[in-house]
Amino acid sequence: MILEMKVPSPGESITEVEIAEWLVQDGDYVEKDQAIAEVDSDKATLELPAEASGTITLKAEEGDAVAVGEVVCLIDTSAAKPEGSDAPAKEEKKEEAPKVEEKKAEPVAENKTYATGTASPAAKKILAEKGMEASQIQGTGKDGRVTKDDAVNAKPSMGTPTGGSRGESRSKLSMLRRKVAERLVSAKNETAMLTTFNEANMTPIFELRKQYKEAFKAKHGVGLGFMSFFTLAVVRALKEYPAVNSMIDGKEMISYDFCDISIAVSGPKGLMVPVIRNAENLTFRGVEAEVKRLALRARDGQITVDEMTGGTFTISNGGVFGSMLSTPIINPPQSGILGMHNIIERPIAVDGKVEIHPMMYLALSYDHRIIDGRESVGFLVAIKEALENPVELLMNNDVKKALEL
Repeated sequence: MILEMKVPSPGESITEVEIAEWLVQDGDYVEKDQAIAEVDSDKATLELPAEASGTITLKAEEGDAVAVGEVVCLIDTSAAKPEGSDAPAKEEKKEEAPKVEEKKAEPVAENKTYATGTASPAAKKILAEKGMEASQIQGTGKDGRVTKDDAVNAKPSMGTPTGGSRGESRSKLSMLRRKVAERLVSAKNETAMLTTFNEANMTPIFELRKQYKEAFKAKHGVGLGFMSFFTLAVVRALKEYPAVNSMIDGKEMISYDFCDISIAVSGPKGLMVPVIRNAENLTFRGVEAEVKRLALRARDGQITVDEMTGGTFTISNGGVFGSMLSTPIINPPQSGILGMHNIIERPIAVDGKVEIHPMMYLALSYDHRIIDGRESVGFLVAIKEALENPVELLMNNDVKKALEL
C-alpha cells in the first residue's frame, strides 16, 4: 500500500511551509514516527514524523515551499524492512551505473583578438604612468597588439587586487528569516515608533544575587538571573501604565488585563520570541524556570507556534552580546519593547559624591499612536525604580519569601 504523506497545518494562520532539510534519503526504509524532515514555517522550525513504516519516496526538494495539505512524500508500507545495513537505495543505483567517459574538447586555436601582452614602446610608457600592465588592456592592433591609442583610452581599475580571496556565496533565506524581515519592515513603516532612554543602577540586584543565588539554585534548580527582575519590573510598570499593554486593531485599541511577556532569544534559525504566559502570576522562581525552558526549546529547534503566538509586550536583551545601547524595533502588533543592554561599571554622582556602580542603559521603543510621551517616560521610570529598589517594589520587603527560600 502506498501512503501519501501531506504537510500538516502547524497553525491557523500558516498556509505553507518550506522543506528546510530532509533527514532521510529517497529509497530509505523509515520507521513510524521517525523524524524524516525539518520544515520551516514563518514562525518556527518543526520536525515532520513518518506516519507509517516503509520505503520512502521524496516528492519535494530541500528549499521548496509546499502548501499545507500538499503531498511531500510517499511511503510504501508493503515494503519489508531490510536486514543489516540500511544503505539508501539511490546510492546503490549510483554505484551500479556505468561510467561514461567525458570526451576531451579538442584544442582551439588561440583567439588573438584580445591582448597578447605586447605593446608599442609609446603604449608601454603611457601604461607605466598609469600603473597598468599591457596584459590588462584589450589591444586593437595586429594580433592583439596594444597601440598608443589603446593605452591613452585605458582606464585603471578603482582598486588593485591583492591576491587574496574574492569569492562570494549565495544562500536562500529561510522562511522564518524572511518572515522576521517582513515583520521588522512592517513595524518601521506602519507604526509611529519612537524610543526613549534611561539608565539603572544595578548595584541592589547585584547584591541580592550575590547573597542568595547559591541558595536559590540549590532550592529551585535554576539560577537567579536578571530576567526575573526585569520581567517582574515590566509587569509592575504595565499595571501602572495599561496603555503600554495595548494594541491597535484598525480604528480600535485593545487593552489587556494580563501580561504575556515575549522574550527575544537567538535560535539556530534566527531570532525567536517565545512568550511567558500570565507573567503577573509568576514568582521569581516561576519566571526563571519558564525562561530556561523556552530558551532551551528555542535553542534545540523544538519551539512550537503556540509558544510564540501572542504576547502583549517584549523584552530584548542585547546585553548578552555586548550591546551598550540600541533602539529595539517593536514586535507587531505589540505597542512596546524594552531593550536591556550591557552592564558596565561607570562613575555616577551619589549624594554629592562620585561613586562607581554597575550601570545599564534602558531603551523603550513604543508606538506613539497610542502611547504618549508622558506614559512612555513614566513607564520606563517605573522600571528603573523597581530595578533600583527591588526589595521594596518587587519583593514586598521580604526577600526570602519572594525567592521562596
